[in-house]
Amino acid sequence: MYFKVSKRQFYNVLSVTARAISAYSPLPAFSGIKIVAENDSLTLTGSDSDISIQTSLKTGQENYTLQILDNGSIVIESRYILEIVRKIDAEELEFEVMDGSLTKISGNTAEFKINGMKASEYPAIDFTKPNASFTIQGDYLRTIILQTSFATSDKETRPVLTGVNFHGNGSRLSCVATDSYRLAKKDIDLQEAMNFNITVPAKSLAEVSKTIDDTEIIEIAVNDKKAQFIIGSTILQTRLIDGVYPETDRLIPTSFEYELTIDAIDLLNAIDRASFIKNDGVSVIKFNLSETECVLSTKSAEVGSSTEILNSASFTGKNLEISCNGRYVFDALKALNGPLVKFSFCGDMKPFIIQSVNDDNVLQLVLPVRTYA
Repeated sequence: MYFKVSKRQFYNVLSVTARAISAYSPLPAFSGIKIVAENDSLTLTGSDSDISIQTSLKTGQENYTLQILDNGSIVIESRYILEIVRKIDAEELEFEVMDGSLTKISGNTAEFKINGMKASEYPAIDFTKPNASFTIQGDYLRTIILQTSFATSDKETRPVLTGVNFHGNGSRLSCVATDSYRLAKKDIDLQEAMNFNITVPAKSLAEVSKTIDDTEIIEIAVNDKKAQFIIGSTILQTRLIDGVYPETDRLIPTSFEYELTIDAIDLLNAIDRASFIKNDGVSVIKFNLSETECVLSTKSAEVGSSTEILNSASFTGKNLEISCNGRYVFDALKALNGPLVKFSFCGDMKPFIIQSVNDDNVLQLVLPVRTYA
């Protein structure tokens, strides 16, 4: 294998591919990046067996140089190749596999020789595109991920809750995440009629969010084994989480007796000010709501208490006292990203939902907690 390539573009695709590589690789080969030079393209692959990323550069492009002088393939430890390419002070680099797996990387007056691994030792990864696919704008996909994935569970006791459920039903796509104490749901309209029900690991979606460009059109292809996010010349492929996702629609209330409208920034700041007052590591906030006054309070036997009147709040309904995890409400408000939010309540010990006044396609649900003070 022998090729010449522009340093900047090569480092960019190396960085993207390396996102799939874990520090605790299940196989030695998965700690490396597989590089294949063939005819008019240079293809890079990285994987940790759960997430796999494949990206490529093509010859004949105007914004960078790529010359394939000899076809071949090699696997090089990702941390070494990234460091070498980053530090070589040259516009163009040369790569040559010299003797078996010994690889020479050079640019200007610098030259490195590094031991690689034969590509035949790299596990085969099937990047065949699933038949079912749809497209979505990059910035919209990032918004979906940000508004849902934070609500996934970080505990492996119920693996299916560590991912976001994507349920395509006709021209409607519902994206749901829950850890059984809170829930985030985003509904979007699809241009194509789809029928699928998959759960994608939150970790994989975090990598997708880092990789996508807001202006790009992303193609998502799915089957019952994997999901592919096709971003330009990059394919991010992820395994799916096995198991039946819980039926969450029945958990979401449809009728309400109380409603609170408030400036999101004011409430975020009020929760943040009181967040240091905790019981057993949890900041529990209490809303005392009436049509004449809305008060946010916290109390801890060890730390103390706080009380704040919410001047921007408007409440309709009978008087209501309800307590909940402050961090859950804080996370939900940040995800909604709207100037004015609406809380809809059914009662003091029933789940309540939070929505942006300007967008009813996304909702956050939080379970209240019982307090004895």
